[in-house]
Amino acid sequence: MHRVLVVDDDFAIAKQIRSILHSTTDFECVGHAKNGAEAIKLNHTEDPDIICMDMQMPGMDGLTAVRSLVKLDKTVKIVMITSFGTISSWCAEALKAGAREIITKPFDAETLLTVLRAL
Repeated sequence: MHRVLVVDDDFAIAKQIRSILHSTTDFECVGHAKNGAEAIKLNHTEDPDIICMDMQMPGMDGLTAVRSLVKLDKTVKIVMITSFGTISSWCAEALKAGAREIITKPFDAETLLTVLRAL
């Protein structure tokens, strides 16, 4: 079972991701952070295999968090979730910084699970 940390300031999106994770035996949600700074703390204490992270959040945004998380743990697998679309410069920067995949909002369970299983 893969341990997943959900990072999104939008409670509805975070709830959707947790619900999708709970619908399968492949993944376990080990926590929820509302911004990048909380994600870094929870990454340290919960040791997730995968982080599903929103791109734009208050405080520390997802792009800044990716850069910090990859410096701390090069094996962490980060999936960015964004409403910007995959061709935005933010997405290119996130992939360059170490994110493994980008998912565009809105997304469905099949899309999320396919991406997570491919990691």
